[in-house]
Amino acid sequence: MTLRKTLLTGWFSFRHGEVTAGDVLALRRVQRVLDRSGTPHDTVWSPGYQPGAPGFDGVDPAAYERLLFVCGPLHGPQVAGLHDRFPHCTRVAVGVSVLDPSDPAVRGFHHVLARDASGSRPRLDLAAAAPRTPVTPVAGVVLTHGQGEYGPRRRHAEVAGALTGWLAERDCARVELDTRLATGDWRLCATSAQFESVVSRLDVVVTDRLHGLVLALRAGVPALAVDPVEGGAKVTAQARACRWPAVVAAERLSTAELDHWWHWCLTTGRTAARQARRAFQDSGDEGLATALARALHAPVPG
Repeated sequence: MTLRKTLLTGWFSFRHGEVTAGDVLALRRVQRVLDRSGTPHDTVWSPGYQPGAPGFDGVDPAAYERLLFVCGPLHGPQVAGLHDRFPHCTRVAVGVSVLDPSDPAVRGFHHVLARDASGSRPRLDLAAAAPRTPVTPVAGVVLTHGQGEYGPRRRHAEVAGALTGWLAERDCARVELDTRLATGDWRLCATSAQFESVVSRLDVVVTDRLHGLVLALRAGVPALAVDPVEGGAKVTAQARACRWPAVVAAERLSTAELDHWWHWCLTTGRTAARQARRAFQDSGDEGLATALARALHAPVPG
C-alpha cells in the first residue's frame, strides 16, 4: 500500500513541550495549505494541552509517509527523537529557528524551511498570515482574597475557586486585574487613570469586589459581580445603589446563574452599562456637597 498521509508535529506535540498561541496559528496556516492541496494529514497534540486528542502514544509511524515539524526552535532530544521514531518518513521542518546547524535535531530533517538561521535571510513567521479566527470577548477578572473583617461570613475562597474554574471553560480572553496601585511593581497600575484605561478596553468585568463593579460601570463596561460574603454585603449594596442587576449571591453561585448573567452582560448588559455610566456622569456633586456641609458644621455629639 502506498503511504500518503502527513503527520504534523511541533513543540505543541510533546508531553514536556509547550503550546503557544504563535505555534497554534502557524499550525493552522500549514493545515490550510495542506487542505487546499488535498493532502491528508493528522496532528499530534500534547496530552497536557488536549488530553483527548491524538498523541504520540497512539500514533502508528507506519501510517505516515511524511512528517512536518511546525514552528519553534530545532534543538534538543525531543525533536531529535522524531528522526528515530519516523526513520522512513520524509521529514520537513517549516517556520523554525535554527540555533546550531550541527545539532542532531536539525541534521535529521531532509528539508528545513527556517524562519531564521545564521547566514540566511529571515522569513516572515508563519503565524503572521495564519487564517483569521473569530474574536472572543475580553474579560477582566478582579478578585479579592482578603476582607477578613467579615469573619465567618467570608466565602471568598469558594467564590474565587468557582469563578476561576467557570471562567476557564468560557471561550474568552481572560485578563487578571488588581485594583491595588503601586509605583514600584510593574504588574500593578501606578495610577487610577492607568487602571481605568485597561478597563475601558474590556468587553466585560467578572468581579467579587465593590470597585471592580463600580469602575467597570464607570467605564460603560458590563460587570458580572458576585458578592463573596454570605447574606450579602457591600457588593450587593453597591449593585443596588447602581441599579445593576447582574449580581450573584455567594449562596446562589452556580454555573447556570453565571451563564445567565454572562450572556446578559455580553448582550443587553452592554447598553445597560452605558446607561449606568451616563447616570454616574449626571449625578452631580450637589447632594454630596450638602451632606458634607451638614456633617462638617454640625455640633459634635456628646
